[in-house]
Amino acid sequence: MAKSATEGWMEWLRYVSSGCPDDPDLQPVTPPKTDRRFTGPEWQYPSFAAAAQAFLLTEELAEKAARNVPGLAPSRQASMAFLTRQILDAVSPSNFPMTNPKVLARTLQTGGANIHHGLDRVVRDVTSGEQPAKTAKIGKDVATAPGRVVYRNHLIELIQYEPTTEQVHPEPVLIVPAWIMKYYILDLSPGNSLVRYLTEQGFTVFMISWRNPTAEDAHYGMQDYLDLGPRAALDVIADRTGMHSVHAAGYCLGGTLLSIAAAAMARDGDNRLASMTLLAAQTDFSEPGELSLFIDESQVSFLEDVMHAQGYLDASQMMSAFQMLRSNDLVWSQMIHKYLLGDEDAPMNDLMSWNADTTRMPARMHSEYLRHMFLNNDLAAGRYHVDGHHISLRDIRSPVFAVGTETDHIAPWTSVFKIHNLAHADVTFALTNGGHNAGVLSEPGHSHRHYRLHTARDQGKALSPEDWMQAAQREDGSWWPAWAAWLADKSGPKGQPPKMGKALDDAPGTYVFQE
Repeated sequence: MAKSATEGWMEWLRYVSSGCPDDPDLQPVTPPKTDRRFTGPEWQYPSFAAAAQAFLLTEELAEKAARNVPGLAPSRQASMAFLTRQILDAVSPSNFPMTNPKVLARTLQTGGANIHHGLDRVVRDVTSGEQPAKTAKIGKDVATAPGRVVYRNHLIELIQYEPTTEQVHPEPVLIVPAWIMKYYILDLSPGNSLVRYLTEQGFTVFMISWRNPTAEDAHYGMQDYLDLGPRAALDVIADRTGMHSVHAAGYCLGGTLLSIAAAAMARDGDNRLASMTLLAAQTDFSEPGELSLFIDESQVSFLEDVMHAQGYLDASQMMSAFQMLRSNDLVWSQMIHKYLLGDEDAPMNDLMSWNADTTRMPARMHSEYLRHMFLNNDLAAGRYHVDGHHISLRDIRSPVFAVGTETDHIAPWTSVFKIHNLAHADVTFALTNGGHNAGVLSEPGHSHRHYRLHTARDQGKALSPEDWMQAAQREDGSWWPAWAAWLADKSGPKGQPPKMGKALDDAPGTYVFQE
């Protein structure tokens, strides 16, 4: 540790004393592609480039110092690294007018009007406290795939989408989205709707749309979400369409719930799952990434007190943690544009509108989820109980397709990857570029997309994430066609589409409109 610290400090002093980023004896620090603070020709001027490099070297040194403390538990090291990064992010040269060349140029260009406009916005935002309004209209701009609500209970509406091809595979696809946000991230605009893409590939698609709970729903727990969610949906699909073999896909928290359902079905001899797909979904929470820094016994106990008082956890009470995980993009970058550059708010796209469409979490369910998954890791350890008896992911024999995203701050891909060591099945894993949402929304034709794909056989040797990276084939473009081909390979020959169930409402239903 002392050696690396000394080397880091010497490199930092050389850069500061040199003031010349073009010095061939200096090794410049290259920030990650996701770090856009010092991009642009303005940052190439010697004084600004030297300031940026000195700051990046300081960040690098601080990261090494925090992560290399002998005798300190890895979790404590991670906490120190996170806290140090938050402090440094706040004092980045990009955050101050006199050390940000873009702000200086804008100030000279406008005669200081940008600063005046920014101060006005500070006062307005602080006094009003208003949240950004959704601009995309549900049912008109987003959530537009044609279909009908064929079933409703207290927690879900089940949407059956109309076929768009003359023939379809006999096995439908049931999608279980997370209930932390509205379902339609998988049916955004027509051009990037996963639902529309699947129907165009000849699949019958069903989607769960979750209710937005209130204080009256505080008593609903994980078992209720299982029974009234995927279990109820599978029964409806079988009873009303006659289809008894289903491809099930779960996104994020919905994928965790789906894996619980799959393990319980396997335990009970229920073989209705033709396959299981996990989209950025964790089943082993032993290494869940930096989100775990916000989830320990004291934090969960505090949240339980809050939820006991109000009956639920409001989305605004969760957003601060997610923002801290990406403070450069979600906090400081926004402040620079709004308050220093004086930029007007850009029109919200479909994904941004969805992100502003928040939901609540019932007190009992959220407490059980945090304790059983994050704190105790009961699902991976085989200690989780369904219907009063334990389940094991090792009972799952259905083929698995799992998707991780390279820059996921919520479900790190190496954590999603752990399904390889849990399910007793062939696992096809796709690693796509992008984050938790953008990586999943990777429609064909989307620019700058790529992914890696490799199948690990159940009878084969175990692979570490590093070994998998060496074995996986890199492909350009969207991972959606690879998944559709995988589903088709696990499906029967195409035939006539099933009849549409009796409509309770047209898609997107009623629950999606609940505030």
